[in-house]
Amino acid sequence: MPEPSILDYIKEILTPWKKRTINLARLEEQSEPVAGVTVESTKVAEEPHDEPLEGNRRRYRHGFPWQVAGAIILGVVGQRFLEPPDQKVGLAVLFYLLAVIMLGYGLWQKKWEIPAKMEESPDWEDAPIRWRRIFLAVPFMLAAFLFFGGNRFNFLNVSLWIIAIILTVSGFSIPRKPASPGFWLRMKGIFSRSGFSIRINPGVWLGIALVVLALFFRFGQLGEVPGEMFSDHAEKLMDVMDVLNGQTSIFFPRNTGREAIQMYLTAFISIAAGTGISFMSLKLGTALAGFLTLPFIYLLAKEIGGKRLGVIAFFLAAIAYWPNVISRVGLRFPLYPLFVAPMMYFLVKGLKNKDRNQFIWAGLALGLGLHGYSPIRIVPFVVVILLAVFLLFPAAKGKRQQVLLALIILAVVSFVIFIPLLRYTLEDPQMFAYRAFTRLGTTERDFPGSPVTIFFQNLWKSMVMFFYKNGNIWVHSVTDRPALDIVSAVFLLFGSFICLWRTIRQRSWVDAILLLSVPLFMLPSILSLAFPEENPSLNRSGAAIIPVFIIAAVGMETLFTSMLIGMKSLSGKAAAYVLIGLVLMGSILQNHNLVFVQYKKQFDSGAWNTSQMGEVIRGFATSIGTFDTAYVVPVAYWVDTRLVGINAGMPAKDYALWPESFGETLQETRAKLFLLKGDDNQDLDILLGYYPDAAVYLYDQVLDGKDFYIVYVPPTR
Repeated sequence: MPEPSILDYIKEILTPWKKRTINLARLEEQSEPVAGVTVESTKVAEEPHDEPLEGNRRRYRHGFPWQVAGAIILGVVGQRFLEPPDQKVGLAVLFYLLAVIMLGYGLWQKKWEIPAKMEESPDWEDAPIRWRRIFLAVPFMLAAFLFFGGNRFNFLNVSLWIIAIILTVSGFSIPRKPASPGFWLRMKGIFSRSGFSIRINPGVWLGIALVVLALFFRFGQLGEVPGEMFSDHAEKLMDVMDVLNGQTSIFFPRNTGREAIQMYLTAFISIAAGTGISFMSLKLGTALAGFLTLPFIYLLAKEIGGKRLGVIAFFLAAIAYWPNVISRVGLRFPLYPLFVAPMMYFLVKGLKNKDRNQFIWAGLALGLGLHGYSPIRIVPFVVVILLAVFLLFPAAKGKRQQVLLALIILAVVSFVIFIPLLRYTLEDPQMFAYRAFTRLGTTERDFPGSPVTIFFQNLWKSMVMFFYKNGNIWVHSVTDRPALDIVSAVFLLFGSFICLWRTIRQRSWVDAILLLSVPLFMLPSILSLAFPEENPSLNRSGAAIIPVFIIAAVGMETLFTSMLIGMKSLSGKAAAYVLIGLVLMGSILQNHNLVFVQYKKQFDSGAWNTSQMGEVIRGFATSIGTFDTAYVVPVAYWVDTRLVGINAGMPAKDYALWPESFGETLQETRAKLFLLKGDDNQDLDILLGYYPDAAVYLYDQVLDGKDFYIVYVPPTR
């Protein structure tokens, strides 16, 4: 019997009805061997939960798994009661409770096909660290740090930085020969054969279908969903213009500060795609970031539970409204999960395969992510916590030094990538930390109550947002509804129970890490102590997408597999497949409605129609007027006049003209155009006092409150 772990002691305490197998007093007595006494080891029969998958199937009781099917139906009904607008929490809790009881009964009746415990490599691969390269990297780190002053990238400091990265990575890495021929050698072998043929199996067709589905949800109707910009987009595009004008900032201080990756990515897309300084350039970059997250969700799930689990996790994350919405809005939100996903994949793969090279890749992903979106700053602390949790499990027995070394490697590599931002932080710490401090502390306003109480309230709201309410911020959510669709929410709950079961029964460290990473990745939202009304927020919780959909996939795979195994007859399996198909199609249809109907309608209602104003000015300038003689009369809480210029094709021009400056336009003899808010009759009367013969038109919008006046003044002769 392996040496009992801390988790085993906890299990003994939590299951007092079971026969005790651990005697703490006897363990202490036997801690030192007695001379002349030989103790024979006794092989203890493994409990059913520790048997491999094949063993579970041998014990599986066939017949219609009504417990499993009933639990799914009850869960769906329960979650349906949490759908807005008429949420019935009491009924939802009742049906969910019945579903959990049904699942428990099915587990007792052995109607569950519990996935087998993840197989791991037996030992860590040992190889010496190339200390000369590490020491040689230090002066390049220092030199790069010194030359990164002034908040600018340049050829010299970037070159020094890259050399430091290469030396650090090569110093820690374990060189390996490729296990199989490279891609091009394989292609050469295929095409060199006489009469070669390419066979596409059903798995490939499934992969193609999933990619097409993901592309549709990320990029479909991208011009219309969402359709308008707001002030944050103007700030981003101003930064992008700075990049295109040769300003290579490390950190962009405009509007309380932004990391750099989105600015450079958008600048590249604006040229490569020919979209220029536009909303589409922003959305293409963020939609691409959201799409590139999906392969790493697949790889992580595959590493944990095999290809089937990876495919299900990919599917759920591809169609889900939450990751799609934050990927479409054109702000930095998807950069959080984009870099956390590969970091988690390489971290888990490194712990599973005992491979320190994987921790190098994890460090690279984390370091780059720190240049993306500020919530990722919590992740270094999350990594430490997750590795500490790993050390509590039997898999870490005798390997604590290797785990500590892996953590050091990850930290050093990510630190080297972080060096440019480190230099900026020391130059302007207040600006770098401003956003975090305004939410975590009292920099901007006092706490509205006890910080401890607010923290636990925020924690609770974040944990139930998947099933209940995901916040009231219209920019990146369909307000006051669950963060997940009905199907994903139900299987998230079921998957959480399964992961908890495997954590306790199979001593599965990876399930413990999955469960714990959900609240940890949501901390940037939970820690909004000064502004608790901003919690929960889908953008600051973005990295939780990764474990959430993998856990939901665990629940879906387990229950669907349990249904299919229990059905022997052809008609029974057909019925099971029909139920599965209906569940999956229901998920697709609901998420499609959430993204392309509800979110679009809500966003159009919340954002001002600056695109239409820009079209009016562009039409005026290209027909009877000029871009220089068009004006927008601003009022409080109306349009950002910079956005009008961007939509008109004049991104460097702010079209604001305040009423007190109306008289300055009298000297202009060319045709003039004024745009005013539809209910701003006071400023309209003042303007007509200067131009009594002007023509006034009302641009009648379909949405209430979006109308605006068009005042045309003909040229003077």
